[in-house]
Amino acid sequence: MIQPWKTIRSTPVGDFRIFKLRRDRRISPRTGHEHDYTIIDCPDWVNVVAITTDRQLVMVEQYRHGSETVQLEIPGGMMDPGETDPIAAGLRELREETGYEGAGARLLGKILPNPAIMGNTCYTVLVENCELKHPTAFDHGEDLATHLVPMAQIPHLLASGKIQHSLVHVALSHYQLLRQGISGEA
Repeated sequence: MIQPWKTIRSTPVGDFRIFKLRRDRRISPRTGHEHDYTIIDCPDWVNVVAITTDRQLVMVEQYRHGSETVQLEIPGGMMDPGETDPIAAGLRELREETGYEGAGARLLGKILPNPAIMGNTCYTVLVENCELKHPTAFDHGEDLATHLVPMAQIPHLLASGKIQHSLVHVALSHYQLLRQGISGEA
């Protein structure tokens, strides 16, 4: 049976505003040998599946520095320090990035973005009956364009690679499972 590894020490390596690095020294319960692991400490994230009253998905297009590409995604982002409610964080991100708000917000699911090197959670929030009600309020490092995409086009956008962000794929999978009547514990 796989057992958790005991942490001997944890040493901060760097603080990079949106994440911190630390080096953990851990002992293998199987071999007793010590190993060093670099861990990325990130805040929890939230993604929003926002659907308008006429069955369109609210999406954003933005430049992503890691891949040096413009990506078509759903609204989302980091939960702010002190935020513990992913639904409230999702509603905040939706409003700030797109100006949209809606009703019946609920948690669809959660996922560990990369448990090999990260300890955070990414939540998927569903908001329905969305309407444009506010101006956008971008962070100083954001430059977004909002697009409304008919829900019927989403499978094609996923299959064709027009949507490439893995966590957006996961969020849309959570939504598809809900539509199929399959839901997990959120």
